[in-house]
Amino acid sequence: MELDHLSFGFCLFLIVSSSILCDSNAFVPADNYLIDCGSSTNTTVDSRIFLADLSISWTLSTPKTILASTTENSVSSLYQTARIFTGTSSYSFPIQKQGRHFIRLYFFPFRYQSYDLTSATFTVSTQDFMLLTNFQAPNSSNAVFKEYSINITAATLTITFTPLGQSSLAFINAIEVLSVPDDLIGDFSQTLNPKGTYDGLSKAVLETIYRINMGGIKVFPSQDTLWRTWLSDRSFLKSENLAKFVNFSGAINYLPGGATRETAPDIVYSTATELQEPSTVVRPLFNLTWEFNVDKSSFMIRLHFCDIVSKAIGNLYFNVFVNGFLAVSNLDLSTLTVNTLAAPYYVDFVAAVTDDSSKIRVSIGPSTLDNVLPDGILNALEIMKMNTTSASLDGEAFSITDNQSKKKLGIILGSAFGVFFLVLLAVVLCMVLRRKEKKIKKDKSKSWLPLSNYRSSLLSSTSKLSNETTAASGQNGLGLQFPFAVLQEATNNFDENQVIGVGGFGKVYKGVLKNDTKVAVKRGNSKSQQGINEFHTEIELLSRLRHRHLVSLIGYCDENNEMILIYEYMEEGTLKSHLYGSGLPPLSWKQRLDICIGSAKGLHYLHTGSAKAIIHRDVKSANILLDENLMAKVADFGLSKTGPDLDQTHVSTAVKGSFGYLDPEYFRRQQLTEKSDVYSFGVVLLEVLCARPVIDPSRPREMVNLAEWAMKCLNKGQLEQIIDPHLAETIKSDSIKKFVETAGKCLADYGIDRPTMGDVLWSLEYAMQLQEAMPSTLELDSLHRISQLSPRVNALNNDLLEASPNAGRNDLSDLSMSSVFSQLLKSEGR
Repeated sequence: MELDHLSFGFCLFLIVSSSILCDSNAFVPADNYLIDCGSSTNTTVDSRIFLADLSISWTLSTPKTILASTTENSVSSLYQTARIFTGTSSYSFPIQKQGRHFIRLYFFPFRYQSYDLTSATFTVSTQDFMLLTNFQAPNSSNAVFKEYSINITAATLTITFTPLGQSSLAFINAIEVLSVPDDLIGDFSQTLNPKGTYDGLSKAVLETIYRINMGGIKVFPSQDTLWRTWLSDRSFLKSENLAKFVNFSGAINYLPGGATRETAPDIVYSTATELQEPSTVVRPLFNLTWEFNVDKSSFMIRLHFCDIVSKAIGNLYFNVFVNGFLAVSNLDLSTLTVNTLAAPYYVDFVAAVTDDSSKIRVSIGPSTLDNVLPDGILNALEIMKMNTTSASLDGEAFSITDNQSKKKLGIILGSAFGVFFLVLLAVVLCMVLRRKEKKIKKDKSKSWLPLSNYRSSLLSSTSKLSNETTAASGQNGLGLQFPFAVLQEATNNFDENQVIGVGGFGKVYKGVLKNDTKVAVKRGNSKSQQGINEFHTEIELLSRLRHRHLVSLIGYCDENNEMILIYEYMEEGTLKSHLYGSGLPPLSWKQRLDICIGSAKGLHYLHTGSAKAIIHRDVKSANILLDENLMAKVADFGLSKTGPDLDQTHVSTAVKGSFGYLDPEYFRRQQLTEKSDVYSFGVVLLEVLCARPVIDPSRPREMVNLAEWAMKCLNKGQLEQIIDPHLAETIKSDSIKKFVETAGKCLADYGIDRPTMGDVLWSLEYAMQLQEAMPSTLELDSLHRISQLSPRVNALNNDLLEASPNAGRNDLSDLSMSSVFSQLLKSEGR
């Protein structure tokens, strides 16, 4: 009689739970158990009927439980009842088809009579795996949903709830057990570090951590054939202004042997997040990145792609990165989908998160192939925590008590001892390798090329400090080498209150040496993407470049694997801080022109002051520093590059720089010239004119990028829309016209159409004279005409050198251009 009751109830359960599948083409799960725990009536959610477990209590291993309910209506009706366990209890489910199943658990803690579910601590396990250990639902108004994907090989699935502690409880609000297609999770996956193949994925227990719909809105279970929830990706994007959200109204082409609607539904593949178009963002350089918080563990990461953006095949190529590792290089979806557009494709990766950041970052970026437009898409992403043993998915050991498991215990202990021995061996090996690494680094620091004849005036003027540093500096010829202890004292042990700036290399601290000399101390960050190469470059360059408009290097420190650079202290900070964001008084137009002229002099000297040009490669307002008199000096040469030989037109190199300032031609062709600095300086000129960031995501989309927005306004004659209101009444029209003309020429799309830095300098000097005292009848010259004067300028420079044979080129670079310019004007007048 009892068996008949069970059979009748089970049949009724399957009939009711399967009746909602109205689509004849939809996947029909062999097992589809939906239980509303603690309820006396069935509950309909997302067109599915969750049966009251009171009517199918045969699934419970013990009747010693409490039915609980709450009047809380802020959550789904599925969470408003619960079954409370005071001792170990289990739900058992007959499995009709062995294979992978979803197990979904619903928790919402509330107070019922004397039972406070927020204090319940318990474990949840199957007969083979621990799902939750020491679980305690958060004391908040948020429900907790857990989804697991398990390969079930037994005839019965048992889910056990075990309270921890004598007075503790366990509870559950609802349970789903749902079989899924056999091919939903394959057996093989790719690994990232090192690259290879992971075998055995089909046997792993997976816990869903994130399931994301790129470019679209939240997808609810009723819109998914497997009743999954897909969240929108907006809150996970690092820079939303770099993204374009795409919607597709056509049909999704599912190909035989490929992704299916059970892999992801149409609504997911019909949306995507794409790299922003070049017309909206200046030639996307940096990757579009999503960031997810996770635990330290191993994860399966599934990326979904569907080319819904291309008009023809073969037009979409891009790179895919996972946690900084190149996952797919130059991905061409058309070759993977039999030259079919709008055809879904997915790829799985297995990755371990072992560092303290506990984050997974997924990025798409432009292809490195020639003649390929910068583009890239991602339609969806799933992140699942992995487990292939009987250990818990949340990291705790699983204690198995049945006879079969006891037999496995010896194997587990033996494996543990073996692992312990291997770990011990690895630690010893690591210590040996570290000692060798330290020795290599030490030898490497000693093997740097000596910096040419640079000696800080501080060394000769301060005997006390000199005594502390001479021993080190005299050994290697690198200039003044500071002991680390001296810099600790100067910066109050690198006190955070002394930080005056943060850059790609690391933090910059204000310091005071023993002779009361103020210095700026830039300390390298070990986690920075910049490192020994940038450190070496900066020391080498600044030791042989001396100019009043370049920041002077005082010394460096490389003790204890530190990378520290010491500069002259610039009292007034960065040009950027005087333009916006810091609340400082606005600069006058004359002050701004003076700063631009000084910066142009420094860059002009870099381009012409030695046999080979030096290209700064990171010209921006944050790298233009001001002294107490607001005199400008160019800083930060860590990315600088020696220019091409005389018989070459460019240097082929990887693209580096700052977003918003980057030369589009350099990005497209990876060919660096002095004109790349000219383009970046043109952006700085607009920054000076408009007093706003070059990239401002808070503005409307068409105004996000300063260079594009400003040039559109200038082409329409709408100068008043972009100019800093503080300047409107103080600028003479001829001066502003010349300044804007100069900026426009700098921002030409192709380097050949841009002026040299020398031409830019002359134009800015001209704008200054127009502002101060130039007669109104004087015609405004063009950059083309000024460029024609360049040979005469060079001739004049030679005349000056002949007249003063002792004057070096460095001294000539410091001459005021105004006096030379006035002579040229007189010559033109004659």
